[in-house]
Amino acid sequence: MERCTLSAPAKINLHLEIIGDRPDGYHELAMVMQSVALCDRLELRANGLEAFRVHCNTPGVPSDRSNLALRAAELMAQQYPDRYHTLGGVDIRLNKMIPIAAGLAGGSADAAAVLVGINLLWNLGLTQPELWELGAQLGSDIPFCISGGTALASGRGEEITPLPSMEGLSVVLAKYRSLAVSTPWAYKTFRERFCDTYATGESEQEQRRRSLHAGPMMSALLNHDKADIGRLLYNDLEKVVLPEFPSVANLRQVMSDGEVLGAMMSGSGPTVFALTETPEQAQALCDHVKREIPDEDLGLWVTEFCPTGIVFDG
Repeated sequence: MERCTLSAPAKINLHLEIIGDRPDGYHELAMVMQSVALCDRLELRANGLEAFRVHCNTPGVPSDRSNLALRAAELMAQQYPDRYHTLGGVDIRLNKMIPIAAGLAGGSADAAAVLVGINLLWNLGLTQPELWELGAQLGSDIPFCISGGTALASGRGEEITPLPSMEGLSVVLAKYRSLAVSTPWAYKTFRERFCDTYATGESEQEQRRRSLHAGPMMSALLNHDKADIGRLLYNDLEKVVLPEFPSVANLRQVMSDGEVLGAMMSGSGPTVFALTETPEQAQALCDHVKREIPDEDLGLWVTEFCPTGIVFDG
């Protein structure tokens, strides 16, 4: 195989709970993650060189090592030097549809697609857990982005427990295009303000993790109870991001006022998402938001829950 094309879905967090500190300096998390059908598309093509090159259709997306997709390719070369020297590098053509700096794991999804694509191009035969392990070296969201669908995520986000896929919900994503929120800032600020809520010790942290596994959100997902899923949306990072970014707080309120099952910020933001039962309700919500916030900088996307992660398109 000399080329392959892959779709890389975005993700939202239906539940994001910060449990406590980890010895490695990260946070211990308990999350429910969900893929949505808004996808980047990547074409990987063998170039016969000992080099990787990234080309992107979106201005502002870097082509150097600050791009996770390029770092994913370099990691594969480091792990499998014989294949790299024999088969050569890859040109990565990236067609961005997921907004950047949005809290939707667009960069992680692209890196996940590169890991899956090079696995195919080099005929490595890596299993999904093996790809998860590689992805975790680059970013906490990458293992989930590989498999996608609906999943519990723990640790710093890299420990994935797949759940039965949850389909049939429409999603409206809203983001001010010029606005970005630093993920390290959000977690650091949460630690400074709310560390007194942290579970201390492995036993207490495990108890908090299990409370999600056996809690009402899990029951709602397993029963496909759309109303309860919307009602139970939760994100600890809203506590620090919304007060600091009033435009995001206002956007969340406007979306909550529409005909929705629930609305919340995704990840560290600044994207806000809302769940609706039908595509028609999603489009009506977009119209409502445009009337209430007539700002050309505000982007709106209508999508839906997606049952998969990286998909090989040919």
